Amino acid sequence: MPTKQLVIRRLTCISPFSAVIALGSEMSGGIEDVRAEDITGINSESAVRIKTAVGRGNYVKDIYVRRMTMKTMKMVFWMAGNYGSHPDNDYDPNAIPVIQNINFRDVVAENVTMAARLEGIPGHPFSGICISNTTIGLTQKPKKIQWNCTEIAGVSSNVTPQPCNLLTDQGPDNACNFPEDSFTSAIV
Repeated sequence: MPTKQLVIRRLTCISPFSAVIALGSEMSGGIEDVRAEDITGINSESAVRIKTAVGRGNYVKDIYVRRMTMKTMKMVFWMAGNYGSHPDNDYDPNAIPVIQNINFRDVVAENVTMAARLEGIPGHPFSGICISNTTIGLTQKPKKIQWNCTEIAGVSSNVTPQPCNLLTDQGPDNACNFPEDSFTSAIV
């Protein structure tokens, strides 16, 4: 059964060994239409992490995040297409997950070691990534490479430090989408 039409609002999280918001690695039903806003993360491994791998199948799509404030973290954005853990040895090695339409906007972070680690699956890139209006302040001893990007495709707008070339700069006035409509079904 898919996880869909999920709202995460007004959350404060302290999580030194994990992400403030994690999607995956279990996604046998798929994950779609997640909206997260007004989030504060303190002393966390990452702000948002998407984890999957070949053999997991299904999808993570239509993820919308806005107004995040992060303090002291390893990295802000983390997408891993090589999360190697499987619950058993009977997984389908041909099941390729689809990661698409991932939107982050209005993010402020300070005391960060690395801006992003975005690693899709070889031959099956994560697509439709959008990061806008984001300022990441680095720790006194940051990683040499701030954006580690492989097998992804997307855009950026008004992001500091400058994102990797796989997130094409769209200029300062192109914010990522965040749907304003309400879900048609009740949210519990």
